[in-house]
Amino acid sequence: MEGVMFAGRTVHVTAVRRKNQQLEFFEVPKKEIGWVQALKKIPLLRGLVAIIESSAKGAQHLNFSAEVYAEEELDEDGEDKAKQDDQNGKKSKGFGNLSLILGVAVVGVLSFIFGKFIFTLVPAALEELLFGSLFENQIGHNLVEGAIKIVLLLGYIYFISLTPVIRRLFQYHGAEHKVISAYEAGKPLTVENVQSFNTLHYRCGSSFIVFTVLVGVIVYSFVEYDTIWERLLQRIILLPLVIGLSYEVLRFTNSLREVPVLRFLGYPGLWLQKLTTKEPTDDQVEVSIASFNRMLEIDNQQLNDDKSAKLQTAAGNA
Repeated sequence: MEGVMFAGRTVHVTAVRRKNQQLEFFEVPKKEIGWVQALKKIPLLRGLVAIIESSAKGAQHLNFSAEVYAEEELDEDGEDKAKQDDQNGKKSKGFGNLSLILGVAVVGVLSFIFGKFIFTLVPAALEELLFGSLFENQIGHNLVEGAIKIVLLLGYIYFISLTPVIRRLFQYHGAEHKVISAYEAGKPLTVENVQSFNTLHYRCGSSFIVFTVLVGVIVYSFVEYDTIWERLLQRIILLPLVIGLSYEVLRFTNSLREVPVLRFLGYPGLWLQKLTTKEPTDDQVEVSIASFNRMLEIDNQQLNDDKSAKLQTAAGNA
């Protein structure tokens, strides 16, 4: 909400712009957990781990931005009352933040359940209902199911992008991509330089969404079913496998993005980003640059500290 998060080697940083134009930062150091790092090295499993880890980190930063937003609203709506009764004002602020955070959490859980229901079960049920007798082989049914998923996905993203809040979210998404592209190109991170880059990027999570649909069509084609209930149950059971394979496909297409002939493998994800990213304003790019620079600053400081610690250890051993 009115901010951008970047993940570095040692820290996740979010920068949020307040209504008074000041920037506020939220920094969460990365904690290396041994068994989690081990799972990240295992193909298929690492995709599931990455999604769970990203969701956990994202929830932290979303709550931070929600808290800032709640403070801004309270400052505007309850300023006079807060002057009269500072203690009550603080309590009101606390309850307001808690309510908003709980609201974000509830909406997040409901959205997750609703999304899985819509994009996993409904397309299969619709295909069975409308085209159950059209094909004799299941591959044809799976292709139609995949097409229904794509239509639902594009329609959903398009309609939510018409709301002002989501449009601004997509603008910040575009600002994030522009900053990454400028940095990878070795350009100084100024607003003018960053704005010259495209809002599309190969490593975006939007590409992952598309791959889950495409990979799902292939995976489901290897599993036989007799009834619609078996079909729906299989979709749920095979979902972790589809997610894991999709993550591997995303990594593979990223590794080929510099190969001219094979760059097209990542195009489906880039096409979807035409919906999930919008051209940002200069102010939004400034927020993205500030977040990225702060992340680099912390990473470099940690790197220097680690080098100093190693030198001191070596000197002590000598």
